[in-house]
Amino acid sequence: MKLHGIKVPHKKNTADMAPIRMAIPPRVKIPMSMHIGKPAKVIVKKGDKVQVGQLIGEADGFVSSNIHASVSGTVEKVEDMTSSMGMKIPCVVIASDGEQSVHESVKPPEITDFESFVKAVKLSGVVGLGGAGFPSFVKLSVKDLSKVESVVINAAECEPYITSDTRTMMDKTDYIKKGIGALKQYMGLHHFIIGIENNKPDAVVKMKAMADEDPEIDVRVLPSIYPQGGEKVLVFNTVGRIIPKGGLPLDVGVIVINVTTLAFIGEFLESGMPLIEKCVTVDGSAVKEPKNVIAPIGTSIEDLITAAGGFKSDPVKVLYGGPMMGLTVPSLQEPVLKNTNAIIAMDAKEARPLKTTACIGCGACMSHCPFRLDPREISRAYQLDRPEELEKLCVDLCMECGCCSYVCPANRPLVQTNKLAKGKLRQYVMAKKQQEEKGAK
Repeated sequence: MKLHGIKVPHKKNTADMAPIRMAIPPRVKIPMSMHIGKPAKVIVKKGDKVQVGQLIGEADGFVSSNIHASVSGTVEKVEDMTSSMGMKIPCVVIASDGEQSVHESVKPPEITDFESFVKAVKLSGVVGLGGAGFPSFVKLSVKDLSKVESVVINAAECEPYITSDTRTMMDKTDYIKKGIGALKQYMGLHHFIIGIENNKPDAVVKMKAMADEDPEIDVRVLPSIYPQGGEKVLVFNTVGRIIPKGGLPLDVGVIVINVTTLAFIGEFLESGMPLIEKCVTVDGSAVKEPKNVIAPIGTSIEDLITAAGGFKSDPVKVLYGGPMMGLTVPSLQEPVLKNTNAIIAMDAKEARPLKTTACIGCGACMSHCPFRLDPREISRAYQLDRPEELEKLCVDLCMECGCCSYVCPANRPLVQTNKLAKGKLRQYVMAKKQQEEKGAK
């Protein structure tokens, strides 16, 4: 079986640029939901003095994540904000005092076994830093560790522009090694595969040098085919196994972890500093000085772009993430999140809308889809309001990578339709389940 994909321009303009640390912004706005799952519970109030690394949002439920102050200062307000996904979520606004005093709770965790290791990862507030935002401690809370045969370290970074993971591999190799060491020591795992695309030669050299010192680490240099970094794609291309529909990597004996997430765990175990900052690639045709910037979580996009020299032309579109799967931000006041790996600002030429025409039935969308879905039929079923057909067409497998839209000669909004179709299918499945439960009574 061959998984398909597309060739995209790499545009890795900042790959050779070590990140710069921006000046502390005058205020940060920290949402309580920067992860998959339930928002954290705010545990501070207006007027409270806070310090760097202090817990301000407590994980509320198993699939949730702790959130910490990224600057020292005063809680200016606690308010609701509308997320990029359109949901109302609470956030804490902190006015910085510029001192960056560190909270007394920040100290290396005491770890003796698997349970205390997972607890430490939970306390750190780390989530998947490649973009998904799944709480890392949940992923590592494996009930039966004997089922884990391999850990696949996602270092593909396949989207155009983004180089923050590349810089992790170049600048934090020792912490990647420490993260691997922790998984060995406390989880008893002994087979690690680093999946990295071949368009990062310097990072490949770094990872291979690390692997040469440890026979339990294998570096797999993969073709630069988007979406190589998709979890199911990466698992297939590294261990040759297919994650079943509705399943997880663990179902095929694999844990997948982003390389920057792993490096953070290694660093946290040494310093005790929770997740309070991110290395963010700032690039795009509207950015004056593209670079990688280390920013406190909650920094406004406006302040972040100022750290990259500001705009050289009017930004028509600004994205959280890359141009393939990124989300358009409604305002430059939106904050840097835990899983923000890039901010891409495009000018009118780069972001120009393309004229949509009728489908010509070429099948390019299907032939390039990693899972061989048929966006043409999905679009038809969606427009005709036939959710039972959407179920048969497996639209819920779509990971919204955008390959279909990218290759469509008619410039049809296929990935957007797929996303809407997934919502329609969810409603249909839920209604069907409720009807079945009602009938059972």
